[in-house]
Amino acid sequence: MVKRQGYAQNFFLPCLFVMLFSGSCTSFVEKAGRALDGSASENKPVGMYRAEKKEGAAADMELWEVQNKAGNRSIIIILKDYPSIKLRGSLPNDSGEFYVTSLEYLAGSYHGWIEYRMDLFGAGNLILVDNSAILSVPDGIEQVQISSGSIKSYDTRITGNEALGRLRDRQERISALVEWMGQQENAPQNLSRNEFEYYWKPLLFPEIVSRRKQPEDWKQESDQWIRTGDIRWNKSYTERVFPELLREIRNTGTMLRDWEEALPWIYVTYEWENILELLEGEIVLTWIK
Repeated sequence: MVKRQGYAQNFFLPCLFVMLFSGSCTSFVEKAGRALDGSASENKPVGMYRAEKKEGAAADMELWEVQNKAGNRSIIIILKDYPSIKLRGSLPNDSGEFYVTSLEYLAGSYHGWIEYRMDLFGAGNLILVDNSAILSVPDGIEQVQISSGSIKSYDTRITGNEALGRLRDRQERISALVEWMGQQENAPQNLSRNEFEYYWKPLLFPEIVSRRKQPEDWKQESDQWIRTGDIRWNKSYTERVFPELLREIRNTGTMLRDWEEALPWIYVTYEWENILELLEGEIVLTWIK
């Protein structure tokens, strides 16, 4: 279902103000998205635990026990290095076993946001004792598929099956791109999001970065070019560097749209194995409220 909303101008003018004076608009967009769809009040924290990144600690994270309006409780794992996602799981049973059930994604761009729920399958251990919690997910987490979501772009909100189809198509493209990234020689790991963007953007889109950031010899005299919208893509560079599966995606500008609209999604997919590694060992969290 596609809904057009007439408040778009009034919505994005404040966003521009925030961007100019704080340097970032995406957090504003994300909070607005939660307010509009009601998710900001969907879960009420009833217990919160925190582990801070320091020597001997696996990650800077929080674990929340939350309750929805129907009274059902679950846990949410928040990794501070990956603010666009939450991992949701069941409450632990008497022996401490719990199940990771979904990944919830929400991130904004300069003209909207994307949110989705991806079903997951994984089992872990969570022991809640006194004022602390001990968490581990030693056997990994399997991604199943995106089961719901919505897209906001300018004054258009896309929901239902249309949104689901678009999100699953984008997931396929992102997975293919990240698989190619991982196959490159000396592909860096454990990057911050800024480091990720700084490293990969010039390789993916040398046409739109400054000359000093462009890869050496990316452009040759005999290269053929193709125009899509306002950008002339180096078709020959595409063929030299990218596998066939990704060539049309790059030459049509679809890869750039994915990058501009869903960079946190690409980053999380790239870092997924590192996220799983963070959760493998025992993490001790301290009760904060």
